[in-house]
Amino acid sequence: MSPGGAVPRAGRRRTPRGVRSAALAVMLSAALVATACSSDDSSDSASSSTASGSPSSGASSSSALVPFDTAAMDKLVDDMATEFREIGMMVLIRTPQGEYVKSFGTVSSDSKDAPNLDTKVRIGSNTKTWTGTAIMQLVQEGKISIDDPVSKYRPDVPNGANITIGQLLDMRSGLYNYTETVTLNEALDNDPQKVWTPEQLLGLAFANPPYFPPGGGYHYSNTNTVLLGLIAEQLDGKPIAQIFQDRFFSKLNMTGSSFPANTDTSIPAPYASGYSYSGNVETLDEPALSPERIAAIEAGTVKPRVTTNDNPSWTWSAGQGIATANDLATWVKAMGDGELLNEATQKLRLDSVQPTDPTKPDGAGYGYGIAQMGPMYGHIGEMPGYNSFMGYDPVNDVTMVVWANLAPTIDGNAAAAAVASKLVPFVYNVPAPDTASDVDEVAEDTSGG
Repeated sequence: MSPGGAVPRAGRRRTPRGVRSAALAVMLSAALVATACSSDDSSDSASSSTASGSPSSGASSSSALVPFDTAAMDKLVDDMATEFREIGMMVLIRTPQGEYVKSFGTVSSDSKDAPNLDTKVRIGSNTKTWTGTAIMQLVQEGKISIDDPVSKYRPDVPNGANITIGQLLDMRSGLYNYTETVTLNEALDNDPQKVWTPEQLLGLAFANPPYFPPGGGYHYSNTNTVLLGLIAEQLDGKPIAQIFQDRFFSKLNMTGSSFPANTDTSIPAPYASGYSYSGNVETLDEPALSPERIAAIEAGTVKPRVTTNDNPSWTWSAGQGIATANDLATWVKAMGDGELLNEATQKLRLDSVQPTDPTKPDGAGYGYGIAQMGPMYGHIGEMPGYNSFMGYDPVNDVTMVVWANLAPTIDGNAAAAAVASKLVPFVYNVPAPDTASDVDEVAEDTSGG
């Protein structure tokens, strides 16, 4: 492991930039399983972290959890965020033992303001869980079936008569991921303000052959979730932004969350600016920057590009959302504990989770718009300038949210997910199923959207 705990890229499977995020989830999953250790480092560090609460006597989860070692946790976050060259980072962990909050750095390179739980950031692929949950609610309402062919709603989808709604949700349709096209990545580099329509994104995808026949494998693809967003709009009779507002944000009081119009590149205040050293084409096949580029960055002759107001429409219903750490914590717990679905539909969703790598049955899993990393259900999101992790363990009532505003790191890692995986041993008293490794796998898949 590198000093900050990130998995060296050379030791990980090489995947395209648009696919590597899902693999980061596997890293987290492995960390949760394999970490019963605790840190011996209790050195002091300046921070805004807090812990509250006391071990809950008699609670079913109490034996699995440990009180927070805030000094050691603060040091770990500070060290890793510094190594990753993060401008700002926010960490929130809630368990029956209490709450841990850690703020690192500032909201932008020219500000002295520290981020807080209500600072807004772009959440990338965590948006997929909004879209997936909307579809699951429509399933619950009898408006669509998991087994329906996609062609019933979108006759233009290649081989759509043999692709099911369920296969779009669990990334097993085989449809090409438009995020992996050179055309898209060149446009992101040369014209980051370009406004994309969902139909244009699908056109990029459909111009390429599928990865495999429907159900013949797993491949993380934004194409699936863009299709689901269009189908949700068709069935609900309203724009996807209004679907999210009516079904989720209002119900859960997620006042810091939004889904902007495709032409809107702003983030409502207060927000964290986004930064990236990486070009999109440059890191399409190899996420790590070249040794020459890294040397220039370390010498201070190259500064990160500000990505805050890049147009995110290239992600649409797969990654265009904005939220706060507080809202992500509220959301992932509601999603994980079944607050948003009835018992039968929640069971259908959780039972859909399958390993993303069949050779690793205990590794990260992906189901109907939801990832599983060890005992946690959630997702990871990344786009240029922003990386975020959210997870909820319904058995032990553990919520974890981390975001960072420089992404990806110069060695191609997802900083928020890497930090989340390293914090697992400070939460659990016993090994949980390979959470850190699972997080890594999901993070690899979810980068790029």
